[in-house]
Amino acid sequence: MSTAPTTARPGAAHRLAALAAEALGGAPPVRLRAWDGSETGPAGAPVVVVRSRRALRRLLWRPGELGLAQAYITGELDVEGDLAAGLRAVWAAARERGLHAPSPTLARRARAVGEALRLGAVGPRPPTPASQARLSGGLHSRARDRAAISHHYDLSNDFYRLLLDDTMAYSCGYWPAGDQDTTPAGAQRAKLELICRKLALAPGARLLDVGCGWGSLSLYAAERHRARVTAVTLAGEQAAYVRQRVRERGLEHRVQVVRQDYRDITGGGYDAVASVEMGEHVGDPEYPAFAASLRRVVRPRGRVLVQQMARGTRAPGGGPFIEAYIAPDMHMRPLGETVGLLEAAGLEVRSVESMREHYVRTIDAWHRTLERRWAEFVRLVGEETARVWRLYLVGGALAFEERRMGVDQIVAARPSDDGDSGLTAAEAADWYRDLAAG
Repeated sequence: MSTAPTTARPGAAHRLAALAAEALGGAPPVRLRAWDGSETGPAGAPVVVVRSRRALRRLLWRPGELGLAQAYITGELDVEGDLAAGLRAVWAAARERGLHAPSPTLARRARAVGEALRLGAVGPRPPTPASQARLSGGLHSRARDRAAISHHYDLSNDFYRLLLDDTMAYSCGYWPAGDQDTTPAGAQRAKLELICRKLALAPGARLLDVGCGWGSLSLYAAERHRARVTAVTLAGEQAAYVRQRVRERGLEHRVQVVRQDYRDITGGGYDAVASVEMGEHVGDPEYPAFAASLRRVVRPRGRVLVQQMARGTRAPGGGPFIEAYIAPDMHMRPLGETVGLLEAAGLEVRSVESMREHYVRTIDAWHRTLERRWAEFVRLVGEETARVWRLYLVGGALAFEERRMGVDQIVAARPSDDGDSGLTAAEAADWYRDLAAG
């Protein structure tokens, strides 16, 4: 008696690959390994490990970037080996092959649900990871902005002390031209010195530092340039940290730390105003008023420096993952639009400098610290939050590397009544002379 040959049922990885091909409009540029041990995909490609059916269920409930991010940070989905190399290879292959998600028709959705049902992945919506922001209230209301800032910057001073260098500068560093040996901390000090030069800080000059972070610029300007600084932050952890550093360094006579919303800043007549990577949190409709406040508080012929990230018109904001887990409600726009908004507020833009490549190096340094001290980070904030930051730093560095994001220093002045901005081309040329990173 003969028996008919049997055909082995495809493993979960093969079914997942078919689902991914349907979603992308082409075969996925990765190798897939599923929870049942099955594996498929091109040899040598990055390996995406789907550890649990729950990862697929997340994507059914949250298709796209946010569902993938949730599955990654919970450990339900992983990338074998170097995450940055894996993401870089995937994005490069997707661009070269023109992969894009086709319109989600009813028939495609039905096929996806049917395949997920056969895989045993259909079920209730998985719980939202604990690390995701939960904000309420009107967009960019004072209460909601406080909650958004607290979500990111009040993670704990110990966390940022572990991640950052001794400057505690949480913004793009600056490597002087031709200097490949400068350390990340040296690059941060070079950035702080460059800002002080661009603002023409002299002993006794009044500086308003809007969004002062952990006080790197405020402390540097007070110590090195003997400026009188008003440091403003909305984050409680930051304010406490800067006040402590001010006391430790004996700078109470030069630095005043104020915890408040930028909209509540009063007074004026400052010689200089700095906003270093704070404008991204302001919001799009609110930015004209923010720019107007910068002009209002600086004296005629005084200077304003805005260091701010930029993003293309087709992808404003921070993206679903960033806005859910890192910086809720943030907004980035093309550089030209920010320049236009500053000029519309009555400021004269005198200099713009791109620092995009510097941010790749800055974030890479933070990422190396995260991986080198991974066990310490996990003990401090838990593995889920540590994975959030791994994804954030890797994705951020790639976004700057691939020119999907930029960061720029914009120097503007408030012209006097006779139109004099108080800044000459000769002075601008001196900004970079003998710039020390030490």
